[in-house]
Amino acid sequence: MLNSVLLQIVSGAAAVSDTAKHSVSAIPTPMVVPKQASLSLLDLIIKGGPIMIPMGILSVLTIYFFFERFITIRKASKLDNNFMNHIKDYVHNGNMDAAKALCKNTTAPAARMVEKGITRIGKPLKEIEEAMESVGKLEINRLEKNLSVLSLIGRIGPIFGFIGTIAGVIKIFYDISLTDNISIGVISTGLYQKMITSASGLVVGLLAFIGYYILNAMLDKTINKMETSSVEFMDMLQEPGK
Repeated sequence: MLNSVLLQIVSGAAAVSDTAKHSVSAIPTPMVVPKQASLSLLDLIIKGGPIMIPMGILSVLTIYFFFERFITIRKASKLDNNFMNHIKDYVHNGNMDAAKALCKNTTAPAARMVEKGITRIGKPLKEIEEAMESVGKLEINRLEKNLSVLSLIGRIGPIFGFIGTIAGVIKIFYDISLTDNISIGVISTGLYQKMITSASGLVVGLLAFIGYYILNAMLDKTINKMETSSVEFMDMLQEPGK
């Protein structure tokens, strides 16, 4: 009798143990999601390959020449609205020294043209006009300095990107030739180089072209002010009784 009771107790404990094991095993194991590795800008540049070195140089030149010309042209475009009124008063009163001094103290290229015209007063109008035009051309050439560099970068930037694309494709086929297992891991390096250099070339070219046309728009406004000042000065010389 005692033996049967003990046997039932042991059997019940074993059943409870089996039930607990089944319950624990039935609980789903949480999936471990692999952590994604972040890719910094420096990593992207490095993956672009050696072609990124000239691309970096072009981008630095673009930024430098844009701001250098932007500051220069902006200073040249600043002309006091009353500048020509003061010049007219000085010339009509015969105070040529004051008129020349005002021109020298004004940094705008229009002032250089007017100053040249003042020094030619008394000579034929045609000679005065030609002298002012010569000074105007010199001033415009000075303002246009290095603008051609931005235009050139805008053209060759995408070409460098295309060279990087070709290099990336060559690397892809070279990596494939070294292995019989064609996978995304084998061709990923070439793909990185191909896409990064293409994007970099387009970005550099786009920035250079945008900067070039912004500066040209500013230069056109400055040239317009120079032409307006020249016309006003010539009209002043032709006023009757003056």
